[in-house]
Amino acid sequence: MSTETFTLPDVGEGLTEADILAWHVAVGDEVAVNQVIVEVETAKAAVELPCPFAGTVAELLVAEGETVAVGSPIIAVTVGADEPSPQPATAEVEEAGGDAGSGSVLVGYGTSTARTQRRRRRPATPEPAAASPGTRRPPATPPVRMLAKELGVDLAEVAFEGDRVRREDVRRHVEATTAATTGAPPADERRVPIKGVRKATAAAMTASAFTAPHVTEFVTVDVTAMTETVERLKAHPAFADVRVTPLLLVARALLSAVRHFPDINARWDEENQEIVHPRAVNLGIAAATPRGLLVPNIKDAAALTLVDLARSLAELTTTAREGRTTPEQMAGGTITITNVGVFGVDAATPILNPGEAAILCFGAVRRRPWEYRGEVALREVTQLSLSFDHRLVDGELGSRVLARVAAVLADPAGELLLD
Repeated sequence: MSTETFTLPDVGEGLTEADILAWHVAVGDEVAVNQVIVEVETAKAAVELPCPFAGTVAELLVAEGETVAVGSPIIAVTVGADEPSPQPATAEVEEAGGDAGSGSVLVGYGTSTARTQRRRRRPATPEPAAASPGTRRPPATPPVRMLAKELGVDLAEVAFEGDRVRREDVRRHVEATTAATTGAPPADERRVPIKGVRKATAAAMTASAFTAPHVTEFVTVDVTAMTETVERLKAHPAFADVRVTPLLLVARALLSAVRHFPDINARWDEENQEIVHPRAVNLGIAAATPRGLLVPNIKDAAALTLVDLARSLAELTTTAREGRTTPEQMAGGTITITNVGVFGVDAATPILNPGEAAILCFGAVRRRPWEYRGEVALREVTQLSLSFDHRLVDGELGSRVLARVAAVLADPAGELLLD
């Protein structure tokens, strides 16, 4: 027999380090080839890593919560044992990585597949629905594990009910521990290390704000027809199994504007002193998640039907909020939408996603008095804003793009028929 060491691969695009979020194995466990053994967080996403060989876990070389450089050894596995230990009866469980409610998407060696199906070997005996403190590796979503890491909490010590540990369980554990050890209420402040996605986002936004000359334009538009169209789509049989929201039509309107004015889909190449126009429109959707701001994108979104675009939007936002966004989904965006309306905010001046020429902001839809057909009536009204890089986009182009988006949302059926 021999001992093989698995080193941390580059699971993104040139990333140099990652944080160990959670181990899925312990010393003495038997592992199979491609079995998920650890979850790590890079500056772009939380991903799961498979083991490249089969054997017995000899040593975990890095503890949960530690930051590890790419290429550093993280686990030692004994392989080629003459007399392998007997395995318990197992049952195969098939999981769809891209569906809501499933586990994290399997990612290995810098590649990922958003809807990859994988098989894991699990004990045939069903797992208990609840656990008590001391249970090893209790079930929890990546955002909850990240919260526990930030607060210095061992999830095995957290009491919980149901199928997994939740945020409130972690916070309740912290409060109880503080009160028990100090006899005093929790501290007035909480300090969180600036790491992972938040650190990368802060650096990227700072660089974008001070590199690209930002210009933001605004338009207020009557979107009553848009809201009526959303309701009609919800009732249409083709959308029976798809969540339809105003964001779907905003996305379609922006894609229409890009089709009419393709120069908005561009990036500035400082090194080669060129303006690059990608063939595809990889539509980014800014998503607020427990791990920070993420901007995953829909590849070649302009080629999708409205139904497929709705499915892609639903999958993208669900995956981001559950902490399962992969590096592949974060890379290669060309233009972005941010929806501040979901927070009840009317408008914003968003900072460009680094490397992109424009970002569209969608504000809250409100009933307001509005002139309609010569009379004042209550109408559904929203405000749109478009921030753009003035090196790439002049005022005329930015204005035409924003006006096109507004026109489509004011009359979705008419504008798209003429598109």
